[in-house]
Amino acid sequence: MSQEYDITAKNIFSNLADDIVSYFLGLKFTKLDELNIEFTTIESRESDMVFKCTTENGDIALHIEFQTYNDSKMPYRMLRYATEVMEKHNLIPYQVVVYFSKNELKMDNNLDYHLGEENLLNFRYRIIDIGKIKFEDIVKTKYYDLYTFLPVADKDKRQKEKEAYLRKCVEAIRDMPVDKAKKSYIVTTAEILAGIIYDEEVIEKIFSEVIGMSILEESKIYKKILEKGKLEGKKEGEKEKSIKIAKELLKKGMSIDEIAEVTELSKEEIKKLLN
Repeated sequence: MSQEYDITAKNIFSNLADDIVSYFLGLKFTKLDELNIEFTTIESRESDMVFKCTTENGDIALHIEFQTYNDSKMPYRMLRYATEVMEKHNLIPYQVVVYFSKNELKMDNNLDYHLGEENLLNFRYRIIDIGKIKFEDIVKTKYYDLYTFLPVADKDKRQKEKEAYLRKCVEAIRDMPVDKAKKSYIVTTAEILAGIIYDEEVIEKIFSEVIGMSILEESKIYKKILEKGKLEGKKEGEKEKSIKIAKELLKKGMSIDEIAEVTELSKEEIKKLLN
């Protein structure tokens, strides 16, 4: 059984956005601000990455979602994000789903209907299937952050060579001409993604045999930092959600005692919301 993919995409891929846009999308851009897009009333989740960018065609919102399984509802999610971006930030969204998994890609990237000339929808976004990206195409670039994706790339080669493929990926990461800190971080993220495909014992064996112990120890520190970031982000998100629920319940006239029981906020925190 492969390891659970349990660290949020924002933590893992925060350093990869520029390389993803430059290499996979071929966009020339200047990143300005990160935008927070969250659906508190519809679904308990927020977008993976949304940035305000300046391009040769003007300002846009670059939206990147990372997906490790086939989700039949993805087009609806992406449309909701698109409308939220346009409504809140008055920006045209450029949307991309980056897919990597053991399984074949079986998701639509569009929503359409046509009920006369004045009642129609023609919505599209891009899906990048990492499994179809060749190993050689990644390692011949100088976008070294993309080496993170090597263990989940090149599905044909990966299925044919099995553990030998993972060893080749780790050797390529080991030989990157980057500083130790950057290499340690990429080792960390590549090891995490390898858990989507390979058993934990195989991953530990190959990484420990190929990567020098000093880098491997440093990568463990990065992993702890990522896991801590996930936990703190989760706690922060839960608190924000509880506050929003409490505000709605106050509007409906529910007592502070009852709201405290439902939301697990303190009575003092709830009283502050009345001001």
